[in-house]
Amino acid sequence: MSVRIPVLVGSAVLSGLASMPARAHITPPLVLASDREAVARLLPAATRLFVREVRLSPAERETIRRRAGWNPDDDYYRFYVGRTADGAPVAATVFLSEFTLHGPVRVAVAIGPDGKVTGASVVEVTEESYTWVKPLLEGGFMQRFAGHDARDVLAQTENVGGSMPRFYAGVIARLIARATILYEVTMPPK
Repeated sequence: MSVRIPVLVGSAVLSGLASMPARAHITPPLVLASDREAVARLLPAATRLFVREVRLSPAERETIRRRAGWNPDDDYYRFYVGRTADGAPVAATVFLSEFTLHGPVRVAVAIGPDGKVTGASVVEVTEESYTWVKPLLEGGFMQRFAGHDARDVLAQTENVGGSMPRFYAGVIARLIARATILYEVTMPPK
């Protein structure tokens, strides 16, 4: 018994290959912390929480694009603003995501009234990318950002070993930088 295998030659093969879309190979999500857990962890001194939804004006979008090289695409951003019992501001937490070939990375970033990061947490990755993010989390990478503002957050990726952990360190640092710029532009001190 013989099997006939059709053979395509010339432009038929090329057009067939060219029409195949490049696809990400996304594995199931791995939720490392719920939004509630992340807000509680990042705003431990807050006894009162408020939600502030921010809709970006065209001018704010342009400022963010110019400063961060990022085009915010969400209609609004939600800050969880923590205050003490007497109303003093503690920090505000915002969640941002970036989509990579291996799936989304979502972080929560707390920013103090001075515009500096008070804490950050990776809250969701995919099962595959967790392999590369886990060494960062276990090595204290997220603590590097505390006390830094938008101008020096990206420098915190130095001394990360391995190409994929270094890639994800860059993704996380970009998200934290975007969060601080978003805060500076939309929630200036009063």
